[in-house]
Amino acid sequence: MLTLLLIFFPLVAALLLFVFKPQSAKSIALTAALLELVISLVVVVEFNKTGGPQFEVNIPWITSLGLNFSAAIDGISLLLVLLTTVLVPLIILSSFSKTYDKPSTFYGLILTMQMALIGVFVARDGLLFYLFWEVALIPIYFICLIWGGEDRGRITFKFFVYTLAGSLFMLIGLVYLYFQTPGTHTFDIQALYDAGRSLSSTEQSLIFWALFVAFAIKMPVFPFHTWQPDTYTVSPVQGTMLLSGIMLKMGIYGVIRWLIPVVPGGVAEWGLTAVIISVIGIIYASCIAIVQKDFKRLIAYSSIAHVGLISAGIFTLDAVGVQGAMIQMLSHGIIVFALFYIIEIIFDRTKTRALSELGGIRNAAPILTTVFVITMLGSVALPFTSGFVGEFLLINSLFQYKPALGAIAGVTIILGAVYMLRTFQKSMSGEANSRTASFIDLTGQEKLVLYPVVLLIIIIGIYPAPLLEISESAVNTLLQSISAVTASAN
Repeated sequence: MLTLLLIFFPLVAALLLFVFKPQSAKSIALTAALLELVISLVVVVEFNKTGGPQFEVNIPWITSLGLNFSAAIDGISLLLVLLTTVLVPLIILSSFSKTYDKPSTFYGLILTMQMALIGVFVARDGLLFYLFWEVALIPIYFICLIWGGEDRGRITFKFFVYTLAGSLFMLIGLVYLYFQTPGTHTFDIQALYDAGRSLSSTEQSLIFWALFVAFAIKMPVFPFHTWQPDTYTVSPVQGTMLLSGIMLKMGIYGVIRWLIPVVPGGVAEWGLTAVIISVIGIIYASCIAIVQKDFKRLIAYSSIAHVGLISAGIFTLDAVGVQGAMIQMLSHGIIVFALFYIIEIIFDRTKTRALSELGGIRNAAPILTTVFVITMLGSVALPFTSGFVGEFLLINSLFQYKPALGAIAGVTIILGAVYMLRTFQKSMSGEANSRTASFIDLTGQEKLVLYPVVLLIIIIGIYPAPLLEISESAVNTLLQSISAVTASAN
């Protein structure tokens, strides 16, 4: 019941906004998002950390095709459900100082996307996972297309085509697996696991690439990233927050939940290639971020670097690496949300995102400067921030896997410090100019959005154990099942 409520409550609220178009659409959307957060916290309280999938739903759907509406929550799912339900109300609250045309449509699309994201994270049926995956693309496409910036038509079309093309690869892979299930074919997750593991080496390799391309585009990792910087830059800030804070985690989750356990043989053969691609992306994106002049575009490239490290850590198939990926997904989500909101605050007051036109903001806005410093330090993985926990675990797993790759990936901390400190120097330090001399510090509404994020960055950095304990059992079970399959194959 709780799983169904998590999925469909945001959809019901969205439909009410679409149909009745109330004047107070933003308040209704915020209330709905907060209630969704409460539901997720109830799930956390009732969740058994040492158990398997819980709050299961399995309703016959299209019985002639062996399809069921199957969903459940385990430790891996729960962390991403929490990320979604924490960030969505903050994203909605961040828009309260703005006036959007067609507000009911705007907030209804945000809630529809929340529904689809939750669905992706709890689906236990391959076709259901695919349907939620595709549904999540629709609201963000319209958010970017209708309320985006200059040249949004061309850029959002490129984004749509890229992600849709990747999804088709995934659909082909899932349908092929469906026909390998014995007896009455099914998309049940365990049946797909069994079918994938029984495939020949060549078949596993083909399925690996079909799924990996789909997930790599969504994350995105090099060289499948080219849609991302433009889309992040042109999207309205709430759209960018949804894309960077939550939606890219769909791709990472897909690797953990679907790719690795379905074709462990394909991962064994091509995992090193995936790690190398991911590490190349870390260095490439970090170097590009260093030379960026647009604040928002800089953070877009930094996001590619952080996701590259997460991807590399997962493919080590080490519990430390996967646990690091889980905690880093949370950390990256809240940090990148805060950074994009800070950029929007600066843009609203100065009408520019060009770093060369900023400077001296710390003199007029000490509170904003303090928030930015804490968020920035989390981004560069300073100890006792959330960013440190995840990056330490990920780099440690890479060193255990291939010391050379671990050393190269570790450069991300140095490069991240370079572009973030450079950004702080150009935007906050120095002398004020005509754009920043009368800069206004954080308002009450902006503090309500940013203070919880700052607290989370610090709390997770100091005491990450509760979050790691939530996912530990599910991660260990997943990796043990893969090890058992690999051992029997050898």
